[in-house]
Amino acid sequence: MYNHRGMTGIRLDMEEEEGNLDRLLKWAAEFGISDSKCGGHSCLGHSLVVSYFHGAGGRGLGATRDLEKGELVLKVPKSALITRETLLLKDDHLSLAVNAHTSLSPIQTFCVCLLYEMGKGKTSWWYPYLINLPRSYDIIATFGEFEKQALQVEDAIWAADKAISKVEFEWKETNARMEQLKLKPQLRTFRAWLWASATVSSRTMHIPWDGAGCLCPVGDLFNYSAPVEDSDFDNVELRTQELALQDMTTVKEETCILDMEQLDSDSGRLTDGRFENDVGVYCFYAKKSYRKGEQVLLSYGTYTNLELLEHYGFLLNENPNDKVYVPLEPEIYSSCSWSKESLYIHQSGKPSFALLSALRLWATPAKRRRSVGHLAYSGLRLSIENEIFVIRWISNKCISIVKNLPTTFEEDSLLSSVIDKIQNVNAPLEFANISSVSTDEICTYRAEVLKKGETDSETVVSRKTMQRSRERWRLAVQWRLSYKKILVDCISFCDEMIDVLRSQPSHSQS
Repeated sequence: MYNHRGMTGIRLDMEEEEGNLDRLLKWAAEFGISDSKCGGHSCLGHSLVVSYFHGAGGRGLGATRDLEKGELVLKVPKSALITRETLLLKDDHLSLAVNAHTSLSPIQTFCVCLLYEMGKGKTSWWYPYLINLPRSYDIIATFGEFEKQALQVEDAIWAADKAISKVEFEWKETNARMEQLKLKPQLRTFRAWLWASATVSSRTMHIPWDGAGCLCPVGDLFNYSAPVEDSDFDNVELRTQELALQDMTTVKEETCILDMEQLDSDSGRLTDGRFENDVGVYCFYAKKSYRKGEQVLLSYGTYTNLELLEHYGFLLNENPNDKVYVPLEPEIYSSCSWSKESLYIHQSGKPSFALLSALRLWATPAKRRRSVGHLAYSGLRLSIENEIFVIRWISNKCISIVKNLPTTFEEDSLLSSVIDKIQNVNAPLEFANISSVSTDEICTYRAEVLKKGETDSETVVSRKTMQRSRERWRLAVQWRLSYKKILVDCISFCDEMIDVLRSQPSHSQS
């Protein structure tokens, strides 16, 4: 459940990277960035240290001592944050050009400022930080046609199309501004804009005074972990499953009404870092207790895997916030008051509280819905027959979706295991048990990489081109695999539920 912000980007040679990191930490200490209340010559060492966590996000921050839950582990002064404001204040030419046009969004303006600052090279005040930024990213807007189609699911492909179109439109809107600033030609290209846009999307942190957010030196070294606290929503889901199997003759209506307002969890509990306005410092806290040597993780919100891929360029093998939306008949929406966003299959494979409630009501004859609506909204089973119909309907929907996708869950599992073994696009394929469909996909990938090499005028396809293309393809396959797993798990869950329900005596709720 970890991944480094931008770790999927192409990295520098290890020795050069270490030198750049040392320079960053010394520069950060001069700014007052510190993991200690007393400060020091280095910004880290008292509570945190940069370490490499193989298989758990790569480079990240580890605990140098035992840390207590809620303990302040890193503070970054406002003066060290990189925002539109700080970049504009340090350059009159940039400020005049930007302020002369107010049509661009805050994020577009931040991207222009970032590219302008990158153009200064070593003369930039922020150079020690900028040199440590990834050279490329794998957010969904960077996907080519092959990687986009590898997602397979219509909603995901649509999300990729939307993200790509958005970044292209924003780039075209800023062309005149970048020409006015006399940016170097290579900084005015779409590739450069995509890099800046991905940097702002994947690395900025929330600040109350600027919707574009801020780049937070050292603070963005934390790897991500999804929030894992037991929420009110989880309790509602558990209660739903209990009620679904309960004999309704033993349940009183007044004791079963669930306070659905509890579903809206306090967003403040979902993040570990925030700007403390009273002291002018961005503070990071230990979300839980850590032992010395453990990786200290940051939870910056609840995201589905598709959202993580779209905004940050990675996803999680086990994401408790992931979900699958199944197509529903219009009458289902009209027969209940639940929002569309609440009707989904949870990462565990279980239908959401709202989906079960909506389907129970929809499966009830229209003339009886008013009389049993309060029971459905309370999470109660209306009858054995109704419940079996609903569960079977969900199962059939999941089966239909899985069957209509180009590859199966098992095929994707095997493909995912061999992707990293494809080191040479010209080497013969020697993978056992790979299906013909997966073999065709591998061949298409190899052809796309060779085509990309020709576009980049490479005599021989470079290792970086291979790595970049393979990583994005791997992410696409990994995403569709997690999507299918939710559906497969839901089918198994439904089968188990139907077996249990059939063993119970038939009883209709009056």
